[in-house]
Amino acid sequence: MAERMLTLRELNRATLARQFLLERTTQSHLDVITSLIAMQAQVANASYIGLWARLHSFQRESLTQLLESRQLVRGSSLRGTLHLMTAEDYILVHPLIQSALSRNLPLFIKRAQGFDLERFTDMMQAYVREQPRTGLELRMKMEEFYPGMGTQQLADAIRIHMALIQPIPAGTWGFTGRPAHTEAASWLGRSIVGSEGDMQRLVLRYLAAFGPASVQDMQTWSALTRLQPIFDSLRPELLTFRDEQGRELFDLPDAPRPHADTSAPARFLPDFDNLLFSHADRRRVISDEHRSSIYIGNSRCTAFLIDGFVRGRWRLERRTASTALVIEPVREPLLPSEQEALYSEGASLMRWILDGVEAFDIQFGSVVG
Repeated sequence: MAERMLTLRELNRATLARQFLLERTTQSHLDVITSLIAMQAQVANASYIGLWARLHSFQRESLTQLLESRQLVRGSSLRGTLHLMTAEDYILVHPLIQSALSRNLPLFIKRAQGFDLERFTDMMQAYVREQPRTGLELRMKMEEFYPGMGTQQLADAIRIHMALIQPIPAGTWGFTGRPAHTEAASWLGRSIVGSEGDMQRLVLRYLAAFGPASVQDMQTWSALTRLQPIFDSLRPELLTFRDEQGRELFDLPDAPRPHADTSAPARFLPDFDNLLFSHADRRRVISDEHRSSIYIGNSRCTAFLIDGFVRGRWRLERRTASTALVIEPVREPLLPSEQEALYSEGASLMRWILDGVEAFDIQFGSVVG
């Protein structure tokens, strides 16, 4: 029997439903983060705003308390970027992606003469066990051990190799200082060791959060490669579909797949939200034409959704008497009804950010891109 084709709008609605962006949820903060597997945390406030967009009555203190109680951790993870995830998911995910994220390290070791990775790792572990260390301190210590080892790229690879995370106050609302790094195993009081079957488990978790999806989609999300055999081993448990380009998609049988005409509300996404970075073909949420105006190098990347798709970007401007939410449509102007929806959602966002203060402005900028 021919596989059913899923349209772009059907893929959009299915993904938004699993991301709690079709309708806010009353689930607990921890349950939502578990469902999402990981939340982008390159900017400290991003995870907070991301949860606000997905939860009813989200309170910042609740997320901070989860970090303080070590139920959540912030560390380099998917695609080598900082993420917030539960302690259990960090322990699950890190062993699976470590080799992919540390792939530059073997190349350095192969070229370097007299470099002893085991002795180096023992020395660095002893160093961070004395006390948490900043990135600069780590690079200087690495350079002492072997000249050239302290480059940013290698330092990032070593932090991943050693499973270092950033303890609080890093990652908490408003944090702007230099984060320190410590061992995840010591911080959590548990070893970071993978087990047989974890990769299959991760595939199922990914599909629950981002499906229906292709093998290439998950490889984009995780930075892993050669996942086709894992998907093939799970075929008896999964449904398969095709997208409009004929690509094979996998999904869980009982996962939500809303009708293409399901209403999708206006939503503001935080910096680098995983909704925008978790598929090889991102057109299910952002068109190719819009991407160049939303993704600006490694600078901040915020976006807003209209009818489920990215239509522009937003930013906060601190002014003398108030704070302004500046909304900039990309490629095409907004309809009056779309501006009205964004104004209402934006006003709620500003009251939440400013703790109920009404001294704010909402400004619609010119079309960009």
